[in-house]
Amino acid sequence: MILGLDTATAGTAVALWAPDGPEVERRDDPEPGARPAHAQRLLPLVEEVLAAAAASWDDVERIAVGVGPGGFTGLRLGVATARALAQARGCELVGVSSLAALANGALFPVKQGDSPPVSPGEIVVAAIDARRGEVFAAAYPGFDPAALTPADLAARMMGLPPAPLTVGDGAVRFREELERAGAAIPADDSPLHRVSALEICRLGASDEAADRDALLPDYRREPDAKPRQL
Repeated sequence: MILGLDTATAGTAVALWAPDGPEVERRDDPEPGARPAHAQRLLPLVEEVLAAAAASWDDVERIAVGVGPGGFTGLRLGVATARALAQARGCELVGVSSLAALANGALFPVKQGDSPPVSPGEIVVAAIDARRGEVFAAAYPGFDPAALTPADLAARMMGLPPAPLTVGDGAVRFREELERAGAAIPADDSPLHRVSALEICRLGASDEAADRDALLPDYRREPDAKPRQL
């Protein structure tokens, strides 16, 4: 089984997944404007998914963690926790792009029986709110992850086929600017805007295991808080 974690956004997502079952996910998504609760909820959610799947740590062979890009504090906590758990439990560890997981969830919705809003091979733009008036965004296929202003992202989207499906809390925050550029954005409350830990598991299943001590968050830019110059 694979244990998946993601703390790239305000939400905390944990899942347990195996190719032939089970598929269990638990989340903590704070209300808009509320502070993330990664530190308080991450480990309890791990225990919740293990209990829900009637599994133990002996069943976990690999830990997959979303490495971002995303919020500095959340990523640091999530990756550090995944590294510590992998060391303590003797599990393989693999890092997964949180943007790729977000896009994958739009192509292949998690709930059984759901139909993907786009056909595999069409373009999905994943956009995570980066604060400072920017988003972390990538197009699958199209362009690699980058920190962009809404205007810069809109300009890049002009070069894509019409009406690319655009998902993520960054798409919600800058809906007006991106829809003017032709983006097709689901309703604000759509689950497609959330990074799914099940998608972290699925993508992490086929990646090569990483060196635990070498696995680092993908911050994509300097942290918001910087030390003062003395």
